Amino acid sequence: MSDTSWTTRADAPEAQFGDYVTLLKPRVMRLVVFTALVGLAAAPMAVHPVIAFASLVCIAVGAGASGALNMWYDWDIDARMRRTARRPIPAGLVAREEALGIGLTLSVFSVVMLALFANPFAAALLAFTIFFYVVIYSMWLKRATPQNIVIGGAAGAFPPMIGWAVVTGGVAVESVLMFLVIFLWTPPHFWALALFRNDDYARAGVPMLPVVAGARSTRVQILVYALLLMPVAVGIGFTGIGGPIYLAGATVLSVMFARGAWILWRRDEAAAEADAHLVEKRFFGFSILYLFLIFGLILVEAVLAAAGLALPALPLAH
Repeated sequence: MSDTSWTTRADAPEAQFGDYVTLLKPRVMRLVVFTALVGLAAAPMAVHPVIAFASLVCIAVGAGASGALNMWYDWDIDARMRRTARRPIPAGLVAREEALGIGLTLSVFSVVMLALFANPFAAALLAFTIFFYVVIYSMWLKRATPQNIVIGGAAGAFPPMIGWAVVTGGVAVESVLMFLVIFLWTPPHFWALALFRNDDYARAGVPMLPVVAGARSTRVQILVYALLLMPVAVGIGFTGIGGPIYLAGATVLSVMFARGAWILWRRDEAAAEADAHLVEKRFFGFSILYLFLIFGLILVEAVLAAAGLALPALPLAH
């Protein structure tokens, strides 16, 4: 890449508002806000609706800041991959230094405001999440090891813990379990994507597991993580944030997720190439739905409990 990667290209169209929104990774932000909302709603106490709303805005801004800083650092990788080549920086719409400034400004703003609206612990957890995603994952792990998404996936697992901390000012078993659900879900989710985007990652020099260890090993590890995820997801049903509705739904969903991973494990590359990785794409799509539904069930239990309509708690939830 030439030095023009640091600035907008002279022949590029002027950046629009939507380009700056894209810089903040809005699709990732939606997942962050939703899981943070669930963590906040499931907490054993309540906060004023204004504080809750302001805290979620701060968490969303922090997620956007992380996205901008990630795009600032990974501009060279994004430029080499088909699915990311049109992002604002490699497309020449937003200068790298501009993205850096936006990311740093929003990071400081989100952390300081969350400390003022909620509490210092929640703000510190948000600050650590931004640091972990940008420095530990983007700057180090992503380019260094095929376990990048395993360890780095922790960054995406913190939002429900932050939401919980907004209300309680601390950590509990329930918030740790919500963290673990996302943490264990992340590898099979992203490795399924990597199976049908393998050429993209290889071209960009990113050591994703299929690139380094091959598709067969990746399929095995997808199954392993899906099986590890099942008892954690189902186990939430026996805690204070679970209940019969959650337990039934999480059991069905987790069996379906594990079954999908099993089908992937049994696949060979000839079959995958023959149908253009259709099964892998379906599993990837279902993995997104799975996570939203799991957290949606936790939210349902929280809403029912707040309305006094919750079904009797399961024995282990006492």
